[in-house]
Amino acid sequence: MSITMQGMDIRSGLQRQLRRQSLWLKESWHYILRTRVLPGASRPNALEVGCGPGYVMEALAPLLDIEGVDIDPDMVAMGAARGLPVRPGAAERLPFDNASFDVVYCSFLMLWLRDPARAINEMKRVSRRWVLCLAEPDYGARLDHPAALGGLRQLLAEGIVRQGGDPFIGRKLREVFRKCALESEIGVHPGVWDIRRLREEFEDEWRLVEEFAGEGAALQGYWESWKAGLESGTLFQFNPVFYALARK
Repeated sequence: MSITMQGMDIRSGLQRQLRRQSLWLKESWHYILRTRVLPGASRPNALEVGCGPGYVMEALAPLLDIEGVDIDPDMVAMGAARGLPVRPGAAERLPFDNASFDVVYCSFLMLWLRDPARAINEMKRVSRRWVLCLAEPDYGARLDHPAALGGLRQLLAEGIVRQGGDPFIGRKLREVFRKCALESEIGVHPGVWDIRRLREEFEDEWRLVEEFAGEGAALQGYWESWKAGLESGTLFQFNPVFYALARK
């Protein structure tokens, strides 16, 4: 496999990544919602902020009646084309009245916002009961093995910063929620893949590394170590993905 992304459709790659994330985390999301959020409640109505093409909405549809909002008109169009109730809107200025939804949630959104607390305050405003960040990563706590892959964490973190993101947002969720006068329960999703899954996912995983860290000679040595770890069955990676649950 080449380690270059030349010719790759970036938007298509983003969609693949969003789809993969929703598949990885669906079981964990369902468990959290069933045990922490939904007991004793009738089927809640919900809003997903930063819904993208709607993969998370589909994953959670068995549990919630969901509307979606996203700032990217192309993503809104994709969701609408698949029959999902989505509309344009920014996380910092949600186009809804106060207390419009039982549950307001996001996933993989806070790391890309300049002011996450402003978005959480808006989510709090339009929620009657729950404000949830269902998935936010922390690349500063990433683990890679063999040892030659140890520097990959810093390359990824620096790349996310260059793209305007916060690679350490996972560890900051409690702080962000407290700025909004919300006490949150913080947890981490299970996220260690076995070697079979790593081999199945390796092409898309490496494309994600390239997208964040950049291309070229700096990654060549990491690619060789990654490939050798896959072939020997010793490759290990863990990037913690945190969640935060707060009830008004």
